[in-house]
Amino acid sequence: MDAVDRQLIQALRENGRASYAELGRLVGLSGPSVTDRINRLESAGVITGYRATVDAASLGLGVTALVGISLSDATDHEDVAQRLRDLEEIEDCWFIAGDDSYMLKVRVGDVDGLERTIRRLSGTKGVSRTRTTIVLSTKWENRVGQLPEEAE
Repeated sequence: MDAVDRQLIQALRENGRASYAELGRLVGLSGPSVTDRINRLESAGVITGYRATVDAASLGLGVTALVGISLSDATDHEDVAQRLRDLEEIEDCWFIAGDDSYMLKVRVGDVDGLERTIRRLSGTKGVSRTRTTIVLSTKWENRVGQLPEEAE
C-alpha cells in the first residue's frame, strides 16, 4: 500500500459516496486508475465494505447501552461470540481485556426492550454476568481520524 492508496482510503472513510472521478482529482489519477486501486484494496481485504450512517432514534432505536459480559469458566469464547451474533439488537461486539470478556453496543427501542435483551444475554449459555451502562446522549460516534503515518 502506497501513499496514494492511503489518500484514497482516507477520502473514502470521510465520504464513502465520493465518485471515482472526485477521488481521482484528489490524488491526481484518472477515474479508471482509481477504480483499479480501489478494487485491489477491496480484494486485499483492506476496504471491507460501505454503508450509510443513520440516526438510530429516527429508526425507533432510541436507547443505546453498553453491556459488558463476563463468561463462565471453561467457556468457549468463539461459541459465545456466535450466539451473540444471533441477537440483532447487538450493533457492535468487542472481545476485550479487563473484568469483562466482551463489550457490546446494544440499540433498542425503549427500556423495556433493553430489559428483554439483557435477560436474553443473561440466559445465553456461557454468560455468567452482565453489566449495563445506558447511554444518556451521544456526543459523537463513528469518528474518522487521520490514518497513522506510513511506516518506512
